[in-house]
Parts: sequence; C-alpha cells; structure tokens
Amino acid sequence: MNTRILIVCDTNGGNTYRMAQRIARGVESADGGESILRAVPKVGARTEPRLDDVPETGAPYVELDELADCDGLILGSPTHFGNMSASLKHFLDGTTSQWFGGALAGKPAAAFTSTGSLHGGNEATLLTMMIPLLHHGMVLVGLPYSHPGLMQTTRGGTPYGASHVSGESGEAPLDPTEAALCEFLGRRVATFARKLAVP
Repeated sequence: MNTRILIVCDTNGGNTYRMAQRIARGVESADGGESILRAVPKVGARTEPRLDDVPETGAPYVELDELADCDGLILGSPTHFGNMSASLKHFLDGTTSQWFGGALAGKPAAAFTSTGSLHGGNEATLLTMMIPLLHHGMVLVGLPYSHPGLMQTTRGGTPYGASHVSGESGEAPLDPTEAALCEFLGRRVATFARKLAVP
C-alpha cells in the first residue's frame, strides 16, 4: 500500500513550485512513497476577478478532503516579510473542520520556502508554517545535520526545512545542495509516514 504525501504550496515566480517538484521526487524515491502535488488558490481584494476553477499552469488546487486522505503533509510558501503567504494562511484558516475531526493528528509534516535574499526571513517563514501544523497535532519533520548539505550550503537549507535563495531578481535556479535537501525532505517525510502508519 502506498504512503500518500500531500504537498501543498503557494508560488509567485515559480521557485516554490520547482522546490515542490523536487520534494515530490524525494517522496517518490521512498519505499511506497506517492506524492500528491497541489496549489492553494490566490487570495486578493474583493474587487479582483474570481479565479478559474482550474489553474492555467502548475498543480491543481487543493481540496480540503485531501487532508484526511493523506499520510503526511508538506507545506510550501514564498517568504512574505518573514511569514507565509496570505494565500497559504487563508487555506490553513479554513481547516477548522479537519482540526475538530483530528484529520491530521499524528501524521508527519514539514515545510519549505523560497526567498529573495539570504537573510530574507526564510527560517521565520518555516516557523510560521509549523505553528498550525502543531495545532493540528502533526509530528514535525526537519532536516538533520547528519545530511552534509546543511553544513555545506551557501544559500538555502535549514534544520527547520528546505529553503531556496532565489536572488534579487528571483531567477536564481535551485543549486545542487538546495535541490538535494528538497529531495531528502520529501523522502524523510514519506519514510516517517510509513513508520507511523504501522500498527
């Protein structure tokens, strides 16, 4: 039986989505790992036109019932002033029914982010994403220093989760260490999910 890991992300310039794809690759590399990649709908002013039911590009929008069906959850967001994006926060604010029902309790969870500068708040953003996961009773999974990438990275990667520094223009690609840490995080969450699911 497959271990289903739901990866839910918001993205602006595509960097967070590219990280999500790498994390999905890591999930798929774990024994029985199956990745489900989803996006959160964008939120904005009430005067803005409504979004299409299906995004033009990227992953389909996440449905709340997918939270109950997953064996683990990985959240991703661009860094907005040291915090997760409004769109991801809006999605999480709508998970009260799942909280009441304990849909996520006891499942492993992790976070990832992309930011424009090395000191742009990526660790603070990861921590903001962890708070609602803890309220849902999830088991947080970080990146251990036993992975050599954490000591070797000159850009992204923290013990709190995977991160990417995209540069002032937002166009810097994932460097090899950032990519490796993304894949390792996905594999790690899938491995924990499989162990936690054993009766």
